[in-house]
Amino acid sequence: MLFKNITIIDDALNGKENMYVGVQNEKITYIGESMPQNASDFGRVYDGKNKLLMNGLFNGHGHSPMTLLRGYAEDMNLQEWLNNHIFPFEGKLTDNDCYWGTVLADAEMMRTGTVSVTDMYGHMNAVLSAHLDTGFKVNLSNGLMAFDDTPFEKNRNHLEEMEMSEKFNGANGGRIQVEKSVHAVYTSNQNIVKAVAEFAKENNCSVHIHLSETKTEVDECVAKYGVSPVRYFYEAGMFENHTVAAHCVWLSEEDMDILSSCGVFAAHNPVSNLKLASGVADIPKMQEKGIRITLGTDGCSSNNNLDMFEEIKLCAILNKGVRYNPTVTPAKEVLKYATLNGALAQKRTDCGALKVGNKADLIVLDLSTPSMQPVHDVLNNVVYAGSGKDVILTMIDGAVVYENGEYKTLDIEKAVYEVTKSKNRILRELKA
Repeated sequence: MLFKNITIIDDALNGKENMYVGVQNEKITYIGESMPQNASDFGRVYDGKNKLLMNGLFNGHGHSPMTLLRGYAEDMNLQEWLNNHIFPFEGKLTDNDCYWGTVLADAEMMRTGTVSVTDMYGHMNAVLSAHLDTGFKVNLSNGLMAFDDTPFEKNRNHLEEMEMSEKFNGANGGRIQVEKSVHAVYTSNQNIVKAVAEFAKENNCSVHIHLSETKTEVDECVAKYGVSPVRYFYEAGMFENHTVAAHCVWLSEEDMDILSSCGVFAAHNPVSNLKLASGVADIPKMQEKGIRITLGTDGCSSNNNLDMFEEIKLCAILNKGVRYNPTVTPAKEVLKYATLNGALAQKRTDCGALKVGNKADLIVLDLSTPSMQPVHDVLNNVVYAGSGKDVILTMIDGAVVYENGEYKTLDIEKAVYEVTKSKNRILRELKA
């Protein structure tokens, strides 16, 4: 495909007008101010008048099948929400439920400009099958939990991750990646955490964890182990691996120094953190410390959508308000969190930026809508005025998966039907 006369946001996150971008097979092979000499080699020509081409967004932390819980339990404290509503509902989920919940999640993310997700959930065979069928990119782990003395080698979550890694890792041209995971400090024990850290190191696996999401989590960890969750995982050797840590709301300066020195990616989930009243992550301080930051939506039960443009805007303005300082979290830096940093957190070094040689994970936004006009600076419009509803085309590895309301790789009507059927069955079972 050849995009002509289109505004772009380039790899330096600068806006440029009237550009030409060529895609062949899976990659971007041409970017220039004029039509390439071999224009006919690119096939379809896409007229870019009043449109913006930019790199697709990377969702740094999600739970895709939780689309099934969208709007299910609202406006209550965390423990009541989890123990009395979320966990019982999840206990009724089947593989089929999780397959269609994931298809629906992929549809929503494609529709709103996301091309990849760092996912954490059980029923991995169903979740990975769904991502594979839709053509979506995913780094998936199970979220290992341990509430007894079951040895690591026999832990159900670990065994599922191992089985799924053998079956799916690297599938679909590398779009599917299987990782290791510990759900959180409060759902595991020291022996299991150390075993996961050692296994990941020996097998060169990336790691995905929840970290310091709430004050209660931190206080209980200090009371039980005498250290913060960050130091707890650090002393267990977890951060000797490539690690993505979701939330990172309650961090001390020492915690930040540890994360920075270990190269841990902090996946910031501003909508979820506010909705659950978890707190506000100190993104400017993390940035000063050199911590690499990504953005994520978390699950639909605590967000309630998967529109990464909401996370981008909220990240850009939240700490401005908290610090009474409009200069922090500038637009360009925040967009980097959602693109290049998100790709690097997934160890996808040929993704995340619009440049020749990179994978063609591209999205097109309609600039003719009232909310995107006028255009003084297109990047500022994307960050502060943009919405997933502005996306009119999504391309993953050079393949168009969504365009103008049409999904190319999934049946959205069937997904909605199946998810609704699953929801109704689970509600009946919960009432029985």
